[in-house]
Amino acid sequence: MQSNKLVDAIVDGIEEKKGEDIVVVDLDGVEGAICKYFVICTGNSPIQVDAICDSVEECARKQAGEKPVRIAGRENSQWVAMDYTDVMVHIFLPEVRDYYRIEELWQDAEIFEEGE
Repeated sequence: MQSNKLVDAIVDGIEEKKGEDIVVVDLDGVEGAICKYFVICTGNSPIQVDAICDSVEECARKQAGEKPVRIAGRENSQWVAMDYTDVMVHIFLPEVRDYYRIEELWQDAEIFEEGE
């Protein structure tokens, strides 16, 4: 995977709040993809999901000089989506992630699991 300052900052933010099962999906070469990367992780409670979101926002701003265009899902913090235009961040509760399985939607993409 090409080094991407924003992706690295996002992963740092997730790791700072102990987000689990971090996956980076490289969509750069996938026809019809809506962005270049998906970064997906799991938080074990709505409070942790919210804390991960705050941490990602802070790390992206400090390390990469980026702010999200939009954040959706903070009302209930079961699935928070953060739109950084070229990078989409998805922070899930475990059961919601298991239900949607979005990392499996892009069969042509390269998938990198952080920490392995």
